[in-house]
Amino acid sequence: MSGLLSGKVALVTGASSGIGEGIALSLAEAGASVALSARRADRLAALVQKIEALGGKALALPGDMVDEAVATATVEKTIAHFGQLDILVNSAGIIQSGGVENADTAEYRRVVDVNLMGTLYTCKAAIAHMKPRGTGDIINITSLAGRKTASVFNAYSASKHAANALTDAMRQEVGGFGVRVSILMPGATQSEVAENVSDPNLKSFMQNHVSKEGVVMPGDIGDTVVLMCALPRRAHISEVTVRPTNDTSA
Repeated sequence: MSGLLSGKVALVTGASSGIGEGIALSLAEAGASVALSARRADRLAALVQKIEALGGKALALPGDMVDEAVATATVEKTIAHFGQLDILVNSAGIIQSGGVENADTAEYRRVVDVNLMGTLYTCKAAIAHMKPRGTGDIINITSLAGRKTASVFNAYSASKHAANALTDAMRQEVGGFGVRVSILMPGATQSEVAENVSDPNLKSFMQNHVSKEGVVMPGDIGDTVVLMCALPRRAHISEVTVRPTNDTSA
C-alpha cells in the first residue's frame, strides 16, 4: 500500500476494537506498517488479516500494557520486526464508574494503571528509540474527560487529566529532539468502552452515549491521527479535540 505514511512504522495499543482499531486501519490505509497490541489475541489476528487483505503489513503483539516488561517488549518487538518505530499511538484505555466515598480502590487503581501507567511505559520505551534518531510521533488518546470532571466517573476523569499532563510535559521534554508528542481528546465516539462498567445504570448511560446519533466514528479519529503524523516535521498539532458536530457543550 502507498500513501501519506509509506515507509513509516506504527505501533497502536488498544487496537482490538473501537478507536484503536480505527486508528490502525487508517494508518495502514495511509501506507504505514502497523504493529497491533491489545489483550484480545483473537481480535488482533482478525485485524492483521484485514489489513493484509488490503495489501498492508501488520503484526499482532498481544499483551497488557499495565505490565511494564510487556509494554517495553512490545515496543522492542515492533522495532525488531519492522526495523524502526516512527509512530506510537496509545489508545488502550478503560472506564469505570464510581466516586470516592464508596470507591472500589482496586477498580480505581486498575483504571489509573491502564490509562496512565501503561501509557507511560510504552512512551518511555519508544523515546529510547526515537530520540537518538531525531524523529518520531507519539500520540496519546485521552478524552474530553481529561478537561472536565464527572463525580460518577472519578477514576476515569482523574486518569485522563493525568494522561494529558504526562503528555504535555513529555512534549516539552523531547520536542527539541525532533519527537512530536500530542494529546488527542475524542468526545463521544462509537466504541466498546462501556462494556466493563460495573454499575448497570451507568453502563447503560455510557452505551447510549457512544452510540447516539451523530457520534464520531473510530475511522474519524484514525484519519485525524494520519493528518497529525503527515504534517511537515516543522509543524506539530500538540493538542486536538474531535467531538461530534452536534455536541455544543462548553
